Amino acid sequence: MTQLIATSTVPWIPVAHRLDVILATAPPPVDRTTSAFAFVSDGLGRTLMTCVDREGRGWDIPGGHLEPGESAIDAAVRELHEETGLLLPAAALSIFAWQRIELLDAPPAGYRYAPLTYMAMFRAVVPGPGAPTRPAAGSESTHAGWMSREEIERHCGHRTWLVLLQGAGPL
Repeated sequence: MTQLIATSTVPWIPVAHRLDVILATAPPPVDRTTSAFAFVSDGLGRTLMTCVDREGRGWDIPGGHLEPGESAIDAAVRELHEETGLLLPAAALSIFAWQRIELLDAPPAGYRYAPLTYMAMFRAVVPGPGAPTRPAAGSESTHAGWMSREEIERHCGHRTWLVLLQGAGPL
């Protein structure tokens, strides 16, 4: 099952493009998946967030690019641990959405992605209140924390994935 829930564009892609947010019960095409993210909620309904120390990032869902030979689920587990300190087994995460990015014009010189790529979105729920978290030493993240949907909307109102927490997502 797949269901398109939002379409937008983003300023960090320098040519005409389309970014679709899709609810899905199966992973996106493996050979076109470039990154993976972990939406982890606790028994109080909060979501684990990370603050990434890079220009234009700030508070975000833990996640990032796949390393060579790495699966999307393994990347989500690794990024979650690096950016928040929370270590979950891959079996605790399940795919629930993708972001699909399609370039509508030719990629500019030096653009490092294919004209059609995917970002895999995984989810997990931990029982009870989420434990305190801290990014691993040397991480690009400066801190992490459990946030309510209202706090996330305040800090992340411009994020394309926000629609996944606003009634469309099953967290």
